[in-house]
Amino acid sequence: MTHPMTPMPPRSLRADVLLGAALWTAGLFTVAGIVFTAMILRFPSWPRIFHGLFAHIWIGSAIAILCMIAGFTHVKHALAAIEHLRTRLAAVRDGRDRTVRGTYPAEVQPLVSDLNALLEHREQMVTRAVAKAGDLAHGLKTPLAVLAHEAERARTAGQHDLAAAVGEQVSRMKRQIDYHLAHARAAASGATPGAHCTVVDAADGLARTLARLHVGRGVSIAVKVAREHAVRAQREDVDEMLGNLLDNACKWAKTHVTISSAQVDGLVIISVDDDGPGIVPAMRDAVLQRGVRADEAAPGTGLGLSIVRDLADVYGGSIALATSPAGGLRAQLALPAC
Repeated sequence: MTHPMTPMPPRSLRADVLLGAALWTAGLFTVAGIVFTAMILRFPSWPRIFHGLFAHIWIGSAIAILCMIAGFTHVKHALAAIEHLRTRLAAVRDGRDRTVRGTYPAEVQPLVSDLNALLEHREQMVTRAVAKAGDLAHGLKTPLAVLAHEAERARTAGQHDLAAAVGEQVSRMKRQIDYHLAHARAAASGATPGAHCTVVDAADGLARTLARLHVGRGVSIAVKVAREHAVRAQREDVDEMLGNLLDNACKWAKTHVTISSAQVDGLVIISVDDDGPGIVPAMRDAVLQRGVRADEAAPGTGLGLSIVRDLADVYGGSIALATSPAGGLRAQLALPAC
């Protein structure tokens, strides 16, 4: 029976450099001892010449200690470039910079240049892919519009079954196009450094819009989002995610919906609560899957929560469903904080 091999812990570059310096110093002392021994045997009068110098042992000790301190400081300064590179890479990952900035030693600079070239190439590839996706969607809209028009003509001519079938398929294709375009846009946004959105700005605008849409049902929306909470995501994608969550909450709420936020461990947790019937725990994972609805009779496409899940995943976030303190459903969207 074979057992999986335990991965070796990473080696310390600092320890390797210091060990190499110590071995090099030991080698130099050995070579110096051999040379001095050979010179003394060759020139017996040399010990008298150096006797006065070596008589002051404390002077030699002080020089040795100073050399050791200077050597350690120099090694520490040289290794600081690696730590600086790590910091700059973290800035790129977090979206604060587009490239790795700074000046590095000759041995490290080629690596930094290659990394920057790779980052630039990746950004160009993502931009081209999103542009092609947009072109494809634009090219499909005209044929879909023609099909929708033909379905309406068939309905006018009394061919209701045919019109309904064509209309349903056209609607499905439009939803799929919108879904994949949203995902492609989010992928590009996630790959673009500097994405930033203040949560309250998105929440306020969406709350006002949805409150007007559901005014006939008497549903109110309370926004309790901290003004300082911001996430590393494009505003359009935050609107897409929060819009889906708030729309679902308003459809099921009896009287009110609440959106709030909290910041925990580098994440902004956005909670959307309603006082509706909620979702049984056994169904919560299922409704996050693409095309699944908790109630097939309810309006909707079954893509809303899956779009939120996919967009959150692109930005390194997540979505979870739980029971709301108001008695209905709580949807918690977690996104990296700025």
